[in-house]
Amino acid sequence: MAIDENAAFIPINIAVLTVSDTRGPDEDTSGDILARRIENAGHTLAARAIKKDDVDAIVHRLNQWIADPGVDAVVSTGGTGLTGRDVTPEALDRIKDKDIPGFGELFRWISYKIIGTSTIQSRAMAVLAGGTYIFALPGSNGAVKDGWDGILAEQLDSRNRPCNFVELMPRLRER
Repeated sequence: MAIDENAAFIPINIAVLTVSDTRGPDEDTSGDILARRIENAGHTLAARAIKKDDVDAIVHRLNQWIADPGVDAVVSTGGTGLTGRDVTPEALDRIKDKDIPGFGELFRWISYKIIGTSTIQSRAMAVLAGGTYIFALPGSNGAVKDGWDGILAEQLDSRNRPCNFVELMPRLRER
């Protein structure tokens, strides 16, 4: 990461969505990790929610945040595996305007260095929907750390060079 120290840091508003059939607020360690990292990076934790592995419930929550001008990006944790209840990518497919394919590819490359071929079971992905970035990470604490530390911390920092997601935000709704 090349930080341009002469550039201003622009904090953005990020919502955290935990997708889980088994976690409540007291057990949401991956959501806690994301929230801390978002705030420690200087961004604003705009909202936080937990939804069951249900496409309609996930879509409903995401659509509310997409419509909210106070939410610039969403980072979700969970629901990206291969089991029948893992439906986060299917929910994102319903609402997306554009895929960001490099996110999932880069996540799996980073993850491969840590967990080897088991990374192939991850359907981590990112999309644009209504001018809002949505990043879907697996639900493990390690995956959340890998996704934030290895990709999002840099790409959501307006000072990152040669480019970053923040500098594109004013143009995301162009047609």
